[in-house]
Amino acid sequence: MDEDVLTTLKLLIIGESGVGKSSLLLRFTEDTFDPEQSATIGVDFKVKTLAIDGNKAKLAIWDTAGQERFRTLTPSYYRGAQGVILVYDVTKRDTFTKLENWLNELETYTTRNDIVKMLVGNKIDKDDHEVDRNEGLKFARKHSMLFIEASAKTKDGVQCAFEELVEKILQTPGLWESETQGQKVRLGDQDQARAGACGGYCSIP
Repeated sequence: MDEDVLTTLKLLIIGESGVGKSSLLLRFTEDTFDPEQSATIGVDFKVKTLAIDGNKAKLAIWDTAGQERFRTLTPSYYRGAQGVILVYDVTKRDTFTKLENWLNELETYTTRNDIVKMLVGNKIDKDDHEVDRNEGLKFARKHSMLFIEASAKTKDGVQCAFEELVEKILQTPGLWESETQGQKVRLGDQDQARAGACGGYCSIP
């Protein structure tokens, strides 16, 4: 592991096909957006290093196909993950109602009880919203998830979603400290230091 990297975290992005999982990942890791993004076949994988409050974490981010025919990959995909981003499309209500199924799958296959969950309502740049922000927030609170609305197209909320997720993981030492041989992480006054850094997008239940 790199000398200045505190830990390596495994993050997952899950949700129905077409909600923009790959677009969110590409916007975060490469700052690109392809309106003709094709459906993911199987699993895609990206690595990015992120600095949070002076601590560097290497993120191994797994992007999954939403289609049923790729579900055989599921158990190994979830194994060992410390954080997960659940994505729905704010313009398609069915992608929101099916989040319960994804949460059930997560509970079935994840190997950690304290995995950190972030709910992302994507495609807020579009006009025809079918899911209200308050609905997303209510669902997130019910299931103890962080919440943000985002747009991979305009960049809104994307960086913040990943930063908030990683910060919450680093605040949960049992999730990662066993892999870093007792290195100490400085998470002193990060709440004060980063207050408002996300422009009011992020909500912690």
